[in-house]
Amino acid sequence: MSCPHVTGITLRPPTAGQQVHKDDCTQCFDTPDQSWGIDVCLSCFNGGCDSPDRNHSFQHYRLSQHPVVLNIKRKPKPKKVREESPAKILKLSIPGEIEADYYDTTTRVKCLACNGLELDIATPDIAEVVNGVLTALSSTKQSEVKAWEEEILPCEHTLVLDQDEAKVLADQELAHCSQCDLKENLWLCLKCGNLGCGRQQFGGVGGNSHGLTHFEQTLHPVSVKLGSITPDGTADVYCYLCNEERLDPNLAEHLWHWGIKISERQKVEKSLVELQLEHNMKWEFSMTNESGEELQPLFGPGFTGLKNLGNSCYLASVVQCLFSLPTFQERYYYPNGDLPLTLDPANDLETQLRKLADGLLSGRYSLPPTGEEQLESPYPKGIAPSMFKALVGKNHVEFSTMRQQDAFEFLLYMIQTIRRASHQTHDVDPTKVFSFVSEQRLQCLGCKKVNYKTDVQDNISVPVPVERLPTGSSQDNQGFESVSLKECLDRFTQSERLEYSCQACGSKDGAVTRTAFKTFPEVLVVNARRFELVNWVPTKLDIPVVVPDEPFSLDDYFSTGLQPGEELLPQTSPTSDDEFVPNGGILSMLEEMGFPSTRCEKALYNTGNSDPDAAMNWLFQHMEDPDIDDPLNLGKVGSNVEVSEGSVALLADMGFTVLQAKKSLKETGGDMERAVEWLFSHPDDDGSTPEAQNEHREVTAGDTLMPALFKLHSLICHKGASVHAGHYVTFIKKTIGKQPSDAANDSDWVLFNDEKVVRGGEVDEMKKFAYVYFFERYRG
Repeated sequence: MSCPHVTGITLRPPTAGQQVHKDDCTQCFDTPDQSWGIDVCLSCFNGGCDSPDRNHSFQHYRLSQHPVVLNIKRKPKPKKVREESPAKILKLSIPGEIEADYYDTTTRVKCLACNGLELDIATPDIAEVVNGVLTALSSTKQSEVKAWEEEILPCEHTLVLDQDEAKVLADQELAHCSQCDLKENLWLCLKCGNLGCGRQQFGGVGGNSHGLTHFEQTLHPVSVKLGSITPDGTADVYCYLCNEERLDPNLAEHLWHWGIKISERQKVEKSLVELQLEHNMKWEFSMTNESGEELQPLFGPGFTGLKNLGNSCYLASVVQCLFSLPTFQERYYYPNGDLPLTLDPANDLETQLRKLADGLLSGRYSLPPTGEEQLESPYPKGIAPSMFKALVGKNHVEFSTMRQQDAFEFLLYMIQTIRRASHQTHDVDPTKVFSFVSEQRLQCLGCKKVNYKTDVQDNISVPVPVERLPTGSSQDNQGFESVSLKECLDRFTQSERLEYSCQACGSKDGAVTRTAFKTFPEVLVVNARRFELVNWVPTKLDIPVVVPDEPFSLDDYFSTGLQPGEELLPQTSPTSDDEFVPNGGILSMLEEMGFPSTRCEKALYNTGNSDPDAAMNWLFQHMEDPDIDDPLNLGKVGSNVEVSEGSVALLADMGFTVLQAKKSLKETGGDMERAVEWLFSHPDDDGSTPEAQNEHREVTAGDTLMPALFKLHSLICHKGASVHAGHYVTFIKKTIGKQPSDAANDSDWVLFNDEKVVRGGEVDEMKKFAYVYFFERYRG
């Protein structure tokens, strides 16, 4: 039987830039490893499962009228034992797996309009496009390659490097560190030729930081890692003044200055990127209990893990917490499989969020391993959130990369992204559970008059008091006194004094401010700020915070508003240069870190005046701005700015309205990067008036019901010296249904460590050092 549909369409192989979805279905997490495989549309290269109950491939055909598909199935080969050569590797790179080494793959072409009629794969037109699909990088691999292509730029210190008098370094001078006997991880100072060892690194790479010591003593900024130099002129170059990996356009010349001929060098050590990838792929939390027994793996609905894509544990930890909340489950999980009708599901946020919910909550991808898989690991493989990560991070300067990120920053970004999408489509917004109204009370110390200002927030960042233990103390708390959660909340809501010029009485004696809750959220997100600035670098502090297991009350932190006898300060004009009053608590926090007041005020103004993390990140990103120390100038912003229609179009393509795009560009002087930053920090501003959307949100943000009791629901934990490195995991309190080894249902803490999902773990210890806490309203 011949197919009439092949002759009626034109099939072309995918171009280099086209996405080919052959790793998993674009609407669920079925892969070619399922018995039914994946159908790749030969017209648009969408990937759809051919499962009997969902059949997203056929759904795509009915919508697109693309009948011809390539079905791909693969079966794992028996495990091969590969012995690594003990010889020293001469050239290293991030290796790509060859699929044929691991799988036996079968393919067939069929026409869905002819009830799955199999077509001759050798037909010339079909053979060409099939070969193009099979040899093309999958959309997942495309995203990973693009994300890893980190743009490393030169800096002023590499461009204008002034080297000391030239000399040829003898072999013995290049043999080991000038201050110790280490013979690897050696960094050559391009200024004076000193050779110092680097910092200790993951994977057993030794280092005593003598290269850094040399910089601190001499301020010679640029060094190159000897073992990373390749004959084609690439190498790890680090600028200590910028505290960043940099590009040296004249590296060959700078090395020859010291007698090193670059064409004769061979790369014999891992690069910084390779070390970071290996670090984040292999970082382990303890998977045993106090008795040394393996923690029990959990299976079924709600116990599906997420594969680590290299540096995606920050995303996995946030996603697991969000989709453990009823509001996200009710909004995005459709057990009957209902999905939006779209021709491009891979790039539709609603589809990808529903896909994620289905993958995590259905239980289809959390089954006990069998056969050879069981011998390799007791854990299911988990689901790979590659498609979601590529979409949600698209056009974001950080989340579009494969670098490790701050989980709290990603949580805020997710909330903003989902909220903006919900407002545009008029769907139920699941992020409303985080919203509440805070009230800032300001009192002039001269005339005692007061002002009350409200802000809608989705979280609080509480400062953790730093109390160091006496030297030699026997307490095992990493050198810090334990503090209670109540102490952190007390500090967050305590009165702060700030500089203030009163318009009512003319006093310059200052004012005191205090922040409190005007309403309470359904879910309170708390970011515990345990760090201090060391040489302008945020350094994590392991300060134990004691969090109660039982419900606790926030009633003491409720704002009662204007009190009898209090007189309000006169309201300033909405267009006045003096309208903006920085959040006193956050301002003081930033000033305590060493940032100048003017910079802090600018940061708060540009990031919404309610988020210390966003303000601090703004400060780091804008430290080199030429006008960073100029006084904040309001009222004139945007008044004479001509908005580029091209810039408006670019912002509109990112999902913002024309009104929002124009306002953001006017507020930021036409700077695209700052405009995007402004939009993300003002997600509820519709572009009309500054207060329009905030007033609407205040009506619906939280409630005033008391007692306001909260109980710990989940937490995001981090191990590592910096929130931008190391590893994130999540603990969630869950009702655990009957497992293969259980007799009944019960409730316990569950550890989500990438694809590994187990009962229990180090939860009591990790509660003390968690980075983000989710407290759910407790109503008895």
